[in-house]
Amino acid sequence: MLRELHITNLAVIADAVVEFDRGLNCFTGQTGAGKSLVIGALELLLGLRSPQNMLRAGRSEARVTGIFQIVDAGLRQRLAAIADAPLEDEPELVLTRRIQESGRTSATLNGNALSGGMLKALGETLADIHGQHDAQYLLKPINQLAMLDEFGGAAELAEKFRALYQERQELLAQQRELAASQTLRKQQLELYEFQAEEIDKAAVKPDELAELESRHKTLSNVETIKRQASAAYEALYDDEHAIVGRLKTITAVLLDAAQLHEELSATAQQVRDAAISLDDAAFTLRRIIDRLELDPAELAEITDRLNTLNRLINKYGGQGAGAAELLVYRDEIGKQITELKAADQQSGNAGSQIAGLEKQLSQIGRELSKKRKAAAEKLIPLVHGHLAELGMAEARFHVEFVPATGEEKGDDMFGSPQGLETAEFMIAPNPGQPAAPLRKIASGGELSRVMLALKSILAAGDQVSVLVFDEIDANVGGRMGTIIGEKLRALAEHHQVLCITHLPQIAAFADRQITIRKTARNGESFTSVETVTGDDRVRELAEMITGKHVSETSLTQAKELLAKGVVPCRGQTNPEQPGKKAKAAVRVSKRL
Repeated sequence: MLRELHITNLAVIADAVVEFDRGLNCFTGQTGAGKSLVIGALELLLGLRSPQNMLRAGRSEARVTGIFQIVDAGLRQRLAAIADAPLEDEPELVLTRRIQESGRTSATLNGNALSGGMLKALGETLADIHGQHDAQYLLKPINQLAMLDEFGGAAELAEKFRALYQERQELLAQQRELAASQTLRKQQLELYEFQAEEIDKAAVKPDELAELESRHKTLSNVETIKRQASAAYEALYDDEHAIVGRLKTITAVLLDAAQLHEELSATAQQVRDAAISLDDAAFTLRRIIDRLELDPAELAEITDRLNTLNRLINKYGGQGAGAAELLVYRDEIGKQITELKAADQQSGNAGSQIAGLEKQLSQIGRELSKKRKAAAEKLIPLVHGHLAELGMAEARFHVEFVPATGEEKGDDMFGSPQGLETAEFMIAPNPGQPAAPLRKIASGGELSRVMLALKSILAAGDQVSVLVFDEIDANVGGRMGTIIGEKLRALAEHHQVLCITHLPQIAAFADRQITIRKTARNGESFTSVETVTGDDRVRELAEMITGKHVSETSLTQAKELLAKGVVPCRGQTNPEQPGKKAKAAVRVSKRL
């Protein structure tokens, strides 16, 4: 419920705080006093009205703040989702909207900034305002269908249809994406398979390249290696002046000298070790030279293998790559091949899943359609009965169902997440007029009465917490006012109701009557807002009956109306106790 509404510098309202009851709240006052401005402030707060030309003259900022008490945990969760803010554990919500002199506006919910879209969505969830704007919750066909489902006990079935529809939409999007890329996937798969086959056919080993390059270098230079190794061998061992032979001679001389001079022993041993080492080296050279032979067939085979490996590395490994990088690339394209084949399999699986979902959707959709049509048949005479009581006995109401298909939906029988059809509440207010959608009714009074009739029937299933009726008594008399007042009171059992009225017969049913007065001071207009109770309320009703010239008769009539219409306020005790002075519900706010 809306507990308080704080208004600052909005048109003729300088600063006011309005308190509301949880039941029926009626605004009364002379024409032009500013009753609709309070509703306008609420519309502005909820993002349902443009702030243009609403800033009080000479002020730099206007502000409207609403304090909402939210008892239902489910509603708090929906509001938290809309505002993208942690509200689930907060029983009170403070919604604020500011209007700057520049025309810019800003909105916050419990201190969290809101976008324009968030604010409007919050507004449509919190309140349903009838009479002077066309953004009402119940005027939207999608919401009419939801209310019809609630009325007919089909809400759970509708939610099941919506979930299956969403699942199907996701699979269809996946299938379209796979189909659109099918040619490209086929080309990619063929390319990757060719590359994988080429690399696999080469049977590449990680360390093979270095070994092949070493062997290729040797075979390509056999003659040079043999010639240079042979020259070294001869110099060491086989030549007339071979180094090894001369070292052996020197070793013998030094050993003999060491017998005579002991310090030469170490040097003699060093030369002897060198001679033995060079003798071993010469022997090793001889063996290598003997084994070195040119094998043209082996050289050709290694050359061909190196060409194959280098071609594949340059082709797939990139600059500076080796056999290891080539094998890494082979692993990568292997994964790509697996994914591409899986995508084709997914496309086939999606098709079968979609077929299964469509079978379920068709079955649930037919059952849902049947329940909706039965609910419409039940709803129509009830609406006619309420409209007759509200002075619209000649009005004809019906629900028009249209298959949820069309060119823009590709003639898809599952063209809407709401079911196999869309619904529109249709009304012909007067005989001879063609029925038109409820949202296109021109008369605010007629629209409000139709809404009151519908709300009276659908109240238990309606999830909007605050209902606002502006001009609901337009063009109706006192007798009809009593009927409207009774219906508003009954509606207030399920919702908080705010109503602007000129009829005392309606105001007498209010749990809280709020009077609006406009005065002029120092060349400025000021609108004051206060709750009237006790004798003040009796006098206010008497003025509504006879104008400013209140008489004993009008006072008596006012008391009779109160006796018939007023019951103790919800959560309050004897609000209409005679003689009790009214306590103002509107005060100058220093806190905002």
